[in-house]
Amino acid sequence: MLEDKFEEFSKFLSEEKGKRKFKQSVELAINFKGIDFSKQDNRLNMEIILPYSKGKVGKAAIFATDRNFITKAQQLGVEVLDGTKIDSIANDKEKLNSLLNYELLSQPNLMPEIAKKLGQFLGPRNKMPKPVFSPEELEKFVSNISKRITIKSKGRFLPTVHCVVGSEDMKPEEIFENIKEVINNISKKVSPNHLKSIYVKLSMSKPLRLL
Repeated sequence: MLEDKFEEFSKFLSEEKGKRKFKQSVELAINFKGIDFSKQDNRLNMEIILPYSKGKVGKAAIFATDRNFITKAQQLGVEVLDGTKIDSIANDKEKLNSLLNYELLSQPNLMPEIAKKLGQFLGPRNKMPKPVFSPEELEKFVSNISKRITIKSKGRFLPTVHCVVGSEDMKPEEIFENIKEVINNISKKVSPNHLKSIYVKLSMSKPLRLL
């Protein structure tokens, strides 16, 4: 799918990039048809590891109390959030807002308390921590952090999803491979017949229709 659109996409990228004083992201929008997204089973919530970076390196932070997790996190440059202080974080507006700057992780045993104390804030912002079960899994997560994206339906009835698939300074071939990876993964959940349209754009550019 979309193979015949590469040349058009490459030309679009070369014409649009460099027009702003900041590095623009490349964003993908996928619109669906014939799907009732009010039904929970139809809604999308998937994690995808792209073949190439999405163009910006995220920062990770982990809620932890276990010394093995803390030591590994410090070795990897991951911010450690004291798992004994979840209650105080919940009552600190500045600290809560700072969590939004990170890809959040947690020891599994801390997840229930995080859900109880922080879920109301993090959940609607799609920022609930991902449980990691071992220091080795933490290392794997960090190694893929720049390639990891989440596709999630927003609202009960909105038949569309958006995600970042690269940045304007990347090679067109790399961004296009990322786009195809997203489409391929979504097509495993949603029949291609339900794809109404696909658009790509830079942060501040006009969109290009790919489908």
